[in-house]
This record gives sequence, structure tokens and C-alpha cells, in this order.
Amino acid sequence: MKSSSSPTSWPQIALFVVLLTVFSAVFNYIILRAHALRGAGGLYTVGITWSFGLAAMLTMKLSGRSLSELGWKWPTARYARISWLIPLAYSFIAYAIVWITGLGKFPNREFMASRVEYMGLHASPTASTIVYIVLTGTFGILGIMVTALGEEIGWRGFLVPELYKSNSFLRTVLFSGVIWTLVHFPVLIWADYNAGTTPKWYEITCFTVLVMSLSLIFAWIRLKSGTLWTGVLLHASHNLYIQRIFTPLTADAGHTAWYIDEFGLVVPLVVAALAFYFFTRRKELQPSVI
Repeated sequence: MKSSSSPTSWPQIALFVVLLTVFSAVFNYIILRAHALRGAGGLYTVGITWSFGLAAMLTMKLSGRSLSELGWKWPTARYARISWLIPLAYSFIAYAIVWITGLGKFPNREFMASRVEYMGLHASPTASTIVYIVLTGTFGILGIMVTALGEEIGWRGFLVPELYKSNSFLRTVLFSGVIWTLVHFPVLIWADYNAGTTPKWYEITCFTVLVMSLSLIFAWIRLKSGTLWTGVLLHASHNLYIQRIFTPLTADAGHTAWYIDEFGLVVPLVVAALAFYFFTRRKELQPSVI
């Protein structure tokens, strides 16, 4: 049973949704006008992700609440490690399936060749790619955490804990997951979030399954750890390994776009299986964790 002393504040959630809609609309307009999500050197992306964090913090301040309630404490080493490694694990499993079954080819020789100039080491494509993977897979997460933090202040900092005060874990995941999914739709449908070769309905379906599954995993670990930083690490690690390592290393085998990345079939299915595992452990969560 949930504690009745601090029930979910639906007016505050409504305010949060209104504010994030208004703030994100500004950057959605700019992105749709430029038709470039990563335009202005990535500042458009930073702007739209931080619009969610700003909406959460303004909601807290207007409601007379302290920002300390968002869960700023750094996670224990165990949860920090888990949050970093879980996206690496499901990404590796998904892409291993793609490579082994021939749905995609490994390695992508063209991408490897491009790492020679990118890394500037005057080394071979193989050596340059190895250095790229090592450095990107470790230090690369720091830069991505800047944008991930903006989103996670809103989703796992404010919305998930607020919902969980008087809702079941499943209802918390479904409500927060639907909102998290929908805010991506404008840039997915009308901008270049995915300039893929598959039908838009297919991309949206795969992406929705992925984000709803991630919503469950992220919420479980956030509520279990009591800190929004696990969400930041999970989010940043996911973007890092999918977008900067595994997808670029995969060469087209004819219809590879149907199976890889956030808009293909395999990654969402693997993540959905992992989400089901965490769902079976929902009873381990405390009734309410702020």
C-alpha cells in the first residue's frame, strides 16, 4: 500500500506537463524549421532536453517545494555500475544477434576508415577504431550526460517519484512512459531524428516499444536507488553505445535499417525482454521513494 501522507499531486503533474509542452514547443519549432535536430552544433538538442528539466524545476519552485526532492545524491557504486553497464549489455546482445544472423554486417569498413582522419593518429583503420571505441565508450559518456541530465531531472527526478507516491509501479511506468514517448514524436515524424529508409509507421512502432520498455527499466532502478543520477547514467550510456558505437559499426546487408538502432526491431525486443525481467522484481521496491 502507498503512504497516504504524501499522495501524488496531480495539479503539479499537470503544471509540469503544461510547462514542458510550452518550453519544448520553442525548440521543436526551431528544429522543425531547420529540419535538423542537431543543428547549431547540437544546441537545439541541448535546448529541447533541458526544457524538460527546467519544467520540472519550475514546477517545484512554483509549488513551494525544494529542488532537493529531485534526488540529487550520487548512487552507490553498485547502482552507478549497473546503470552504466545495462545499456552496454543489451546493446551488445542486440547487435550480436544482428551480426550473427546476417541481418547486418560487422564491421563497417567505411566507418572504420573514417576513424583514421577523425582520430588523427596516422594509424590503421583497425587501430584507430579500437582507440575510438575505448575512448568513446569511457570518457564519451561525460559529454552526453549534459543532455541526459536535462531530460532526467524531468522524468526520473520529478515525474516518476511523484507518480509513485500513490500509484502502482505499472501505472507509474505507463503514465511516465507515454509522456516520454510522445514528446519525441514531433522531431521523429517531421524532423531528422531518424533519417532512415523504413516506413515512418514502422520507426514509430519500434521506437515506442523501446521507450516504453526503457521507461520501466529506468523507473525501477531510479526508485530502487533513490537517485535521479541512475537515470542520467542509463540514458547517457544508452545513447552512447547505440548511437556512437554499435550502429556505426554495423554495415548494411540489404535491409539492415529494419533491425538496428532505436527504430529497428531487434534492440526494442531485447530491451522489452529485459524490462519484463525488472517488472517481475517490482515487489522489491519500497512503497514510496522520493
